[in-house]
Amino acid sequence: MAEKDLRINEQIRVREVRLIRDEGEHQGIMSVSEALDIAREAGLDLVEVAPTAVPPVVKILDYGKFRFENEKRIRDSKKKQKLLKLKEIRMQPKIDDHDLDFKSKHIKEFLSDGNKVKVTIRFRGRELAHTELGFDVMKDVLSRIEGEYVMDKPPAMEGRFMSMVLSPKGKK
Repeated sequence: MAEKDLRINEQIRVREVRLIRDEGEHQGIMSVSEALDIAREAGLDLVEVAPTAVPPVVKILDYGKFRFENEKRIRDSKKKQKLLKLKEIRMQPKIDDHDLDFKSKHIKEFLSDGNKVKVTIRFRGRELAHTELGFDVMKDVLSRIEGEYVMDKPPAMEGRFMSMVLSPKGKK
């Protein structure tokens, strides 16, 4: 639940609440005014942690510290995420061996960096009648990068383009 949805102290507008003390012990069901008095005596805030429960659950805690801990937890989880990028390599069905080596080397680099790679072959004019040449080029690319990939999407035609998507192989 987002912090903005949490109601604190006088914002809580229900008759009865289930109170949990700052030590974590259940105090039981009581009126909001009693719970607020207990929270004020402890010098802490009354925070509604489960508004959908019947009756709503409130907890006595330091709201500033609670917000800080939540923000810290969110920041840490964002640090651990790794964004996958999709890199695209384009070529034509009548590509030379040297160019194919060069592009295959780039595909290997992208995969080793942990990025997905979309390999695309563009057909122009009469080349569209010979899509088997594109499949041969795709097979040649796969043989040159040999086992450093997992195929997400096998080679398939999409209009004038043939494409496949490769992912890096998971580390064991």
